[in-house]
Amino acid sequence: MYEVEVKVPADLAVVRDRLAALEAISEGAVVQVDTYYDAPHREFAETDEALRIRSERPEDGDAETRVTYKGPLVDDESKTREEVETSVADREKTDAILTNLGFEPAATVRKERERFSLAGYTVTLDSVDDVGEYVEVETEVEDESELEAAREGAYDILERLELDPDDQLRTSYLGLLLAS
Repeated sequence: MYEVEVKVPADLAVVRDRLAALEAISEGAVVQVDTYYDAPHREFAETDEALRIRSERPEDGDAETRVTYKGPLVDDESKTREEVETSVADREKTDAILTNLGFEPAATVRKERERFSLAGYTVTLDSVDDVGEYVEVETEVEDESELEAAREGAYDILERLELDPDDQLRTSYLGLLLAS
């Protein structure tokens, strides 16, 4: 599976109003805490990969934890990459497994996210601690032949929100945090 994502800096209050005008469907808000790991056998910063444990707590529910591998970017125009993710029952035990195998926690990114559904895409309003405010538009596709159409659809959503696709950042929140 491929995650097709575009991310731009934005004023979230303004975008929230535009989403309401477009009758986007609110999917709720969550707090996410992502711990990223360095590998003992290669440099993820050099290979453009990521391994993380994510805990996500919805406003009105219990936390869910997932471990995710993100492969290198597959194009020069968006943040499209292969993604493999699975739920785990216990964050601390998963961390213990990774650290016992030589993976070292590199950094933790905390963000408050509001998700909306619009025209088959997920629009996420992110307020990221020590990094800023961003809008992500994303979808998932199964086949590489679907990537270009999905990316163009994401650009269309940005334009409908009066955001410029040319403002997109391909740097992850982890990269932005480490650069600040």
